Amino acid sequence: MVKVTVCGAAGGIGQPLSLLLKQSEHITHLSLYDIVNTPGVAADLSHINTKSKVTGHKGNEQLEEAIKDSDVVVIPAGVPRKPGMTRDDLFKINAGIVRDLATAAAKYAPKAFMCIISNPVNSTVPIVAEVFKKHGVYDPRRIFGVTTLDIVRASTFVSELIGADAASLKVPVVGGHSGVTILPLLSQVPGTEKLSEEQIKQVTNRIQFGGDEVVKAKDGAGSATLSMAYAGARFALNIIEAAKGAKGITECTYIDLAAAGDAAQSVKDVAGDVAYFSVPVELGTEGVSKVLPIGQINEYEKSLFAAATPELQGNIAKGASFQ
Repeated sequence: MVKVTVCGAAGGIGQPLSLLLKQSEHITHLSLYDIVNTPGVAADLSHINTKSKVTGHKGNEQLEEAIKDSDVVVIPAGVPRKPGMTRDDLFKINAGIVRDLATAAAKYAPKAFMCIISNPVNSTVPIVAEVFKKHGVYDPRRIFGVTTLDIVRASTFVSELIGADAASLKVPVVGGHSGVTILPLLSQVPGTEKLSEEQIKQVTNRIQFGGDEVVKAKDGAGSATLSMAYAGARFALNIIEAAKGAKGITECTYIDLAAAGDAAQSVKDVAGDVAYFSVPVELGTEGVSKVLPIGQINEYEKSLFAAATPELQGNIAKGASFQ
């Protein structure tokens, strides 16, 4: 039995994310939660002839039922980014939403794998961590900031330049999940050596600010919802596969470096004094099984790290101190 709860299931990310999860043969119960419209979304999805039972839960009074005994909790809840709005602008609105959902998870599903999509991820993941610490159920191996969209974008954008297959091209992206904290390690990707310095800089910037590209294209009507739903589903399904014993599943994800054990110092040697960082990890039955090396980076990438660290430190402090 695998129960997955999507918090924010009626929203722009939540609906397509739930649709993608409904297709999985590994999920037996798909629990949908939001403050409005979830019964309708659940009824709609329940007509799809795949394995999982679908239930819809609405409002604070049904949050316990939605989340209780979940194996995986995916949180895309929150307001979307509008034109001219930074991820930091979202903080005050979304921080309270994430805190309350994390409180319910800490009480009713303390062993769940927590997949945090709500922006700004650099700050919301520390919020969830502090809530779980407060309730005495914190395991840094089980709380993840979903940065998969950065990897998906990087694979797409770089493949266009080097003529590779986007689906199979692996571009490691570490750091955080906003602007200059997003650090694509293009020097580790075969084929990028034929790109000019200017091309590297341009595609790096496009990866870092890909969300702005979507916000602008939607002309005030929303942000990146469909691509984020795809990335969120990919990460959640990888978590489920690894929890069921599949080996060799790796993803970059934003975690508390306490989960890295001895490997944490090697990350800090490159990234500086940060408590949270997106790193390549091998997933296992308990969440983070192993943190993999960031690997060699070139001088240009070192300059990106230097620019990212102070921004990331500020984001983390803001989340960790939120009450």
